[in-house]
Amino acid sequence: MIQLDSVSVEKNGSPILTDVSLCFGQGGITALIGPNGAGKSTLLHTIAGLTSPVRGQVMVEGLDMVRARPEQRARHVALLAQNESVTARLTVRDLVEFGRWPHHRGRPREIDRVKVAEALGTFDLDGLADRRLDALSGGQRQRAFVAMAWAQETSWLLLDEPLSALDPRHARDIMDRLHALTRPGAGQRSVVIVLHDLSVAARYADRIVALKDGRLVTSGPRVLAMTGAMLSDLFGTRLAVERVAGRDVVLPA
Repeated sequence: MIQLDSVSVEKNGSPILTDVSLCFGQGGITALIGPNGAGKSTLLHTIAGLTSPVRGQVMVEGLDMVRARPEQRARHVALLAQNESVTARLTVRDLVEFGRWPHHRGRPREIDRVKVAEALGTFDLDGLADRRLDALSGGQRQRAFVAMAWAQETSWLLLDEPLSALDPRHARDIMDRLHALTRPGAGQRSVVIVLHDLSVAARYADRIVALKDGRLVTSGPRVLAMTGAMLSDLFGTRLAVERVAGRDVVLPA
């Protein structure tokens, strides 16, 4: 479970998040949506324990993320931030192996090699494992970064705009994989993801968390929370949620 109680975050004295309270359980995909500057990335970093609130409490599976040690946080959540920078000379396997660092601390064991192999297979990277990152397409490279976070083997995977700059085919590929891996069953994970494409949120999200001006607008199951009225108010333009070919999409109203 992720629980935030009256969380406020400031930067240089200016409010970024104000009195945000949230609570949701494991499983599925939770989409963070809202206009630019709403505080979505800050909320994700606060859940990960990398940004400290000036007020409030952040708990993930009973762990106080504000007071926890980095190695404790790394066993609970894996964060894939925007614009992750690594040397382009790394291979895909090298990158994914970084995800195991919280477990082996520089001394890999057989279980770490097994988990890296599992992550490569899960994200269809076996044939690219020995390719350098600078030899990959944008979609392949982003898939490798997601696999790195997945290899960390945490209950919660926090993804900050992983679809930015991806074409529709590669964006759909990543979301299809995440959706399948967050369904009930053995090895189920939980994903919290910042999304700008509202139709992607409408198609894949199980829960919606909507922010505006650093404040929580609404949260809850997508089928209840994601309405045309809510989205129109959130983004300041008329939007509608329509059923097209059996799926919800967001369109200008």
